[in-house]
Amino acid sequence: MKKLFLSLSIALLSFAAAQAQSGLGIRGGANFSNLSGDLKDESRYENKVGFHGGLTYNIPVVGDFFSIQPELLYSNKGFKYEDTEITIPVTNDVFRREGNMNYNYLELPVLARIKAGPIYFEAGPQASYLLSVNNNIKEYLNNERTSSATTEIDKDTMKDFELGYAAGIGITSGMLSVGVRYNGSVTDFMDKSSTEYFNDENFMDARHSTIMLTLGLNFSASR
Repeated sequence: MKKLFLSLSIALLSFAAAQAQSGLGIRGGANFSNLSGDLKDESRYENKVGFHGGLTYNIPVVGDFFSIQPELLYSNKGFKYEDTEITIPVTNDVFRREGNMNYNYLELPVLARIKAGPIYFEAGPQASYLLSVNNNIKEYLNNERTSSATTEIDKDTMKDFELGYAAGIGITSGMLSVGVRYNGSVTDFMDKSSTEYFNDENFMDARHSTIMLTLGLNFSASR
């Protein structure tokens, strides 16, 4: 599966480079991500702001109306911890801790796109490969930062591959497009239970859920 995913990614990059401007584009923007699924206490996990960026390749099927668009994106998603705040007795100093979990993926969506005037609709399956995971913690005393640490997390308890879907809507004008896309998963991202970073929370039924605000540039539209 890993070799197949990497082969498809390399093939898309090579094909896009060889075709130059025929359907090549770039895309980037913001991710608003969190967890979905069977969580014991969803209120402990808040939306996290991340980002995405990469290549697109639009293949016309029925003129300008219907096309297929594979993409190769780097995507940062995950969740933000609920802030912890404690008032220290006697001194009345306020200690606060905040942090987030970052899951960094290489994603390969293959989208069917319908264009109606300046508006487009898109939907399709997506395969994702987990590149890395890190835990980012910041601590404050009386609103002044006292420490900041980013810890790389071992991927042994997580699945390398995630299968999901994407669906969105947007508008185009010349080479530019602006859209909003929902990115969901049909597979859990944990391979087995982990208690090292999640306070004994069981994530066996947790899935990534991401809203993407995205800006695209299609070079072929300039011709």
